[in-house]
Amino acid sequence: MTHSGPQRNSAGSMLRWLTVVLMVYLLLVAVGMIGSGFKWASGGADGARELFAFASNPIMGLVIGAFATALVQSSSTVTSVIVGLVAGGLPVHTAIPMIMGANMGTTVTNTLVSMGHIGKKKEFRRAFSAATVHDFFNLLAIAIFLPLEIFTGYLSKVSEYLTTFVVGGESLSIKGFNFIKPLTKPVIGIFKDMYGSLPEPWGGVALALTGLALIFLSIVILGKLLKVLMVGRAKAILHRAIGHGPVTGITSGTLMTIAVQSSSTSTSLIVPLAGNGLFKLKEIYPFTLGANIGTCITALLAATAVEGEMAQFALQIALVHLTFNLSAVILIYGIPFLRRIPLITARRFAQIASRRKWIVFAYVIGLFFVLPGLLIALTA
Repeated sequence: MTHSGPQRNSAGSMLRWLTVVLMVYLLLVAVGMIGSGFKWASGGADGARELFAFASNPIMGLVIGAFATALVQSSSTVTSVIVGLVAGGLPVHTAIPMIMGANMGTTVTNTLVSMGHIGKKKEFRRAFSAATVHDFFNLLAIAIFLPLEIFTGYLSKVSEYLTTFVVGGESLSIKGFNFIKPLTKPVIGIFKDMYGSLPEPWGGVALALTGLALIFLSIVILGKLLKVLMVGRAKAILHRAIGHGPVTGITSGTLMTIAVQSSSTSTSLIVPLAGNGLFKLKEIYPFTLGANIGTCITALLAATAVEGEMAQFALQIALVHLTFNLSAVILIYGIPFLRRIPLITARRFAQIASRRKWIVFAYVIGLFFVLPGLLIALTA
């Protein structure tokens, strides 16, 4: 009789862990559904390509990069499209602000994930600050490096110099490297078929909304399970990876993003852990910076697939992405005064947002969709 208690406990724990894995999978599927839905509704990479035609100056390039990424919900997709455009003759200096914009647009996903905690004030405040610290870091990076690029050509020069050292080997297909897509594609395909009969663009809208609903569902269940499970060993392992100083945090963020091929995914998975109080904002912050560096692998892989006389420029724009993100991390995180700006701003903004929930919706829709849309319309 005495053995039945521990056995029941271990069986219950195993069931909980299986549910955690299922909910993480559901979260990945949901993020993928939002991306596919936006792509479907906006015409996918072709829609992004048409958007880039409006990039008449650096500010417009920045806005369009952010808008296209918010639409297709993937900086990886947008940076790969930009690499393709450069390979097709788009000047590197025109593409640089677009790459910066793509960095900004990708942060909309984890902000949406943080809204899964909106029902609980304290949890939401923690989750929202963990999501928006990424936004404020990227905004600060753009505020420093876009003027620097305009006046000195820093990113163009460094990337051009680096290109001379990197000799393009055989073509590397990005599809063979991404293992998340094959896992989530079948389920997303089922929903796509379900909504296929709807008129354009409503199928895409329905798919994105279903993804959003599944994010809320997975976050609520994940939150409850992690609270129970994150005692003892599992918490210690995660803390070793993330909460063990900035270098470890940045490294784990980089490696996880390279593994899942998406900064949106890796930062979205970490937001619920912040919401449930398992990690402090200070510990999450370096991880998100690592995610910025890790996401550069996609553009680099896309560039290695380009052959011919434009291959050098395709590689250069991919190296611009890496140079920009590495320089931003070294400069902003390396200077204590600059390092604190995203932390303080995210904390204060989360305090306001947890009291007035409408600000959250206004922020997401305004910053990522309305403002860029207006600027594009005015330019057109």
